[in-house]
Amino acid sequence: MRVKVLFFGVLRDMAGRQQQECELTPGSTAADLFEQLIQQFPAIQAARKSIMVARNHEFTDPATELADGDEVALLPPVSGGSTNWLHRIVTPEKGNFYGITREPIQAGELARQLLQPHDGAFVNFEGVVRDNTKGRSTRYLEYECYEEMAIKMMARIGDEIVGSHAISRIAMVHRLGRMEINETSVAVIAFAPHRKPCFDAALDGINKLKKLVPIWKKEFFADGEVWVDGEWDEKLKPL
Repeated sequence: MRVKVLFFGVLRDMAGRQQQECELTPGSTAADLFEQLIQQFPAIQAARKSIMVARNHEFTDPATELADGDEVALLPPVSGGSTNWLHRIVTPEKGNFYGITREPIQAGELARQLLQPHDGAFVNFEGVVRDNTKGRSTRYLEYECYEEMAIKMMARIGDEIVGSHAISRIAMVHRLGRMEINETSVAVIAFAPHRKPCFDAALDGINKLKKLVPIWKKEFFADGEVWVDGEWDEKLKPL
């Protein structure tokens, strides 16, 4: 059987390519596939303990058997107005909004569009590009993601947060591509009749997004560049 493998972030650099077609024997698992891949790309072995596997846009256990035609993504740890959305989901019941774009994020405009008459508050968290990391001067950042999976994960996280906090709706958006100093890379906006649930939900949202959504950040310095280390949620099982 044949499967398509996608490499993201630092794994793409290690493999020297974005994707690879692989032939496997029937009954092979995701772990078996990885063993085959490290024979071709030995460098990825060093990152084994932090790699997550997604099968057809869903996280999967390494012991899961694969099927002919599957799309398998190897994922390193994740390091988010009038915007043109590459992908977006609006949940019909609550009106929660999730989007991925390559254009500047206008979070304030989006918040005003989603605000409802019964809301007494909203909290708009924006993550922006700073000019240094540990004193090392940053020139700019680049973000990439596994787009089809990322938008689904954002929607799942957001809908769960609305169910666990006293908020009326939530918006989560992330930008891809190159971002300059002080530009917004991610925004989480929570709406509620009262302020405290808004703060709690926005914090919960950004924390989960950074550990569950497959988005990676590369930082460019005056003297080099590096993929920014992240970490997966502790509930996930890496290779």
